[in-house]
Amino acid sequence: MTTVDRWQLPDGVEEVLPEQALVVERLRRELLDLYRSWGYQLVIPPLMEFTESLLIGLGRDLDLLTFKMTDQISGRTLGIRADITPQVARIDAHSLAQPGVTRLCYAGSILHTRPQSLLASRSPIQLGAELYGDDSLAADVEVISLMLATLECAGLTEVTLDLGHVGIYGAVLRAAQLTLEQEAEVFDALQRKSRPDLAQVLDGLAEPAVALITGLLDLHGDASVLERARNQLANVAPEALDAVVALEAVAAAVKKRHPALAIYFDRAELRGYHYHTGMVFAAYVPGHGQALANGGRYNDVGKVFGRARPATGFAADLKSLMNLFPVAGANGGAISAPANDTPELLACVAALRAAGEVVINSLGADPDPRCDRQLVEVAGEWLVQPLTP
Repeated sequence: MTTVDRWQLPDGVEEVLPEQALVVERLRRELLDLYRSWGYQLVIPPLMEFTESLLIGLGRDLDLLTFKMTDQISGRTLGIRADITPQVARIDAHSLAQPGVTRLCYAGSILHTRPQSLLASRSPIQLGAELYGDDSLAADVEVISLMLATLECAGLTEVTLDLGHVGIYGAVLRAAQLTLEQEAEVFDALQRKSRPDLAQVLDGLAEPAVALITGLLDLHGDASVLERARNQLANVAPEALDAVVALEAVAAAVKKRHPALAIYFDRAELRGYHYHTGMVFAAYVPGHGQALANGGRYNDVGKVFGRARPATGFAADLKSLMNLFPVAGANGGAISAPANDTPELLACVAALRAAGEVVINSLGADPDPRCDRQLVEVAGEWLVQPLTP
């Protein structure tokens, strides 16, 4: 490696510099305080665990995203977490094992072996909340509402909620009676919303099955989609109607809390299909192609840890939220203190810092460029005055 290469970071891995870090930390504190006010308790899982814990249950979809290494003490394989949700599920099922409803929240760095989308970071700062022990739609509504409150707290008001239910796809798949290989190919085509690829996969199948699966691509839009789904699936995949009813109920409850919220329904939404068991949801804002927060129901994920529990939750990336904030200028907002250790000055500086002010010692040189005020001694008293050029 040449000298000029030493500053480079791996593709998709970035550092957070002071001004951005200030935004991230402020958001982290405000959002964790928000979750606490809703009754969610903070947990801090370790950065790495044995892969047996990280990559089972909810973690199966994370295998390719997880950095792995050998533990020099036990010889077992360790993984650096690519998602904190499986860790929180383990904490609920094993470490806490509390009866009744448990509400947990978290914030921490994760690592991905590859970006999940073209512009995604490989080192997100994941923040989220999980609710365990309740299988009701009321729990789904609470988690969706908290996800929306998260974006509101971050200053984002023009939000679209994307609602789906994996039960619709599951019912359609069972009615179509596909082989496991066909199911995998259909899943891939639907996930990419590729009509030509889906047609190629379905070529040769019976027409009723083709029409049933292809119809999923058109079941997206506003609330009128739910009635179309009911009419389209009632006779051929009646199991899907329970999911349609659940979507109607959740959408109505969320709309009561957020009357101005735009809600978009997508019956072919397959995000996290392999571990989600019911409602799935995501939040979008204009001008940002990727979901800023997403989640869903993933019942019985704790079974692999010895305690199956209903579960629903959501997660967001603090870095993505940070990128939607204007960064403050480098100058202004701090107080310059002279290089003086008199008790009166030290007491004044301590009081200002305790009140939330930033006070920077000038070290006998020019004031720090962030300072727009200074401490000046007037008649034996230290006062804050504008910084003169």
